[in-house]
Amino acid sequence: MRLDQFISTSSPLSRKEARRAIHAGRAEVNGEVWKDVGKHIPTGATVLLDGAQLTIQGDRYLMLNKPAGVVSATRDSDHPTALDLLPAELTRDLHIAGRLDADTTGLLLLTTDGKWSHRVTSPRVDCPKTYRVSLSAPIATSAIRELETGILLRNDPKPTKSAQVRVLDSQLIELTLSEGRYHQVKRMLAAVGNHVEALHRQSIGAISLDPALEPGGYRELTEQEIASIG
Repeated sequence: MRLDQFISTSSPLSRKEARRAIHAGRAEVNGEVWKDVGKHIPTGATVLLDGAQLTIQGDRYLMLNKPAGVVSATRDSDHPTALDLLPAELTRDLHIAGRLDADTTGLLLLTTDGKWSHRVTSPRVDCPKTYRVSLSAPIATSAIRELETGILLRNDPKPTKSAQVRVLDSQLIELTLSEGRYHQVKRMLAAVGNHVEALHRQSIGAISLDPALEPGGYRELTEQEIASIG
């Protein structure tokens, strides 16, 4: 890894600030001052900035209970983002694995691990997502059958994969999908003659939203939860 990348990754400094610090002679590698920002650091080297040793932390994995009105983005000039709900020291290099619409609530996963997040979102990996869906009208038996069989959505060349439907009340269902098309839940319910009033994601694969998390609350994933995304 380049020296400027190592310092910007393991300290509060941006890449530009790290370069300035290096040029100023503030960085040492194995006891020697380095001023070459692009020089690669040997494996196992000791790196100091202003005399303090730097260490790159491991990847971070978080779950967040996303409230309505918060966008699944790292930056947005008009709306609060998921990262705005977290302490600043946790947000560095975080990205969202599986976004939610602004009006959709529930489980949001955030990580610095790109390979892990790809497994969460890739259509080639069977990682089912379960949603609690509040409907504007009672769900018909024929609609349930269509959802479980697969529906050809407008402007999509292929029908949806079969979904799992669990009826909780006449106007409240749990819907489990194994794919993630654009606005899929809303479009599927519209295709069977209903309308989604509220949408809440409860789980992704074996990871379920912690019931102890209030809207806007977050916690780190357990090792078991991280490993469950294979």
